[in-house]
Amino acid sequence: MKSEPDECSIDDVFAAPERKTAWTGVRNYQARNFMRDAMQVGDGVLFYHSSCAAPGIAGLAEVASPPYPDATQFDAASPYHDPKSTRDNPRWLHVDVRALKKTRLLPVAELRAHRPLTGMWALRAGNRLSITPVTESEWRFITEKLLRV
Repeated sequence: MKSEPDECSIDDVFAAPERKTAWTGVRNYQARNFMRDAMQVGDGVLFYHSSCAAPGIAGLAEVASPPYPDATQFDAASPYHDPKSTRDNPRWLHVDVRALKKTRLLPVAELRAHRPLTGMWALRAGNRLSITPVTESEWRFITEKLLRV
C-alpha cells in the first residue's frame, strides 16, 4: 500500500490512536476492488512511501478492518469528494491499516535488483496503483531476506 509521506507516513500511523488509520482517498476501481475483494483483517501490508525523494518500503502494517465506505467521498470540501456517490450506493471503500513495525527504508532500486521480485506488481513499469497484491513468496523474500524480521 503506497502513501505519500507528507500526507500519511508510517510515523503518522504509529502516532495515531491504536497505531491505526483509515486508508482513505483511493479513487481507482482496481485498487478499490483489491481492498473490497482480496484483503482480509490480519493480512500483512508493505507500507510504501511514494512520490517523495526516497520512495520505498518504510514499514510493515496489517489490515485492521473489513472494507467500509470512505466518508471523504461524501464531503464536498474533500479533495476526494465524488458527487456521483451516494450513501445508499457508495462507490469508494477503504480499510483501516495498523502499523506494526518501522523498518529501514527499502528503496525501489534495491527491490528491483532482486530476481525473486522481478514480477512484483508494484515494480511493473507504468504502475500507478496505490494498492497492489503481493505474493506469499514476495512477502517472504522481502520480510525474511531483505528486512530480516
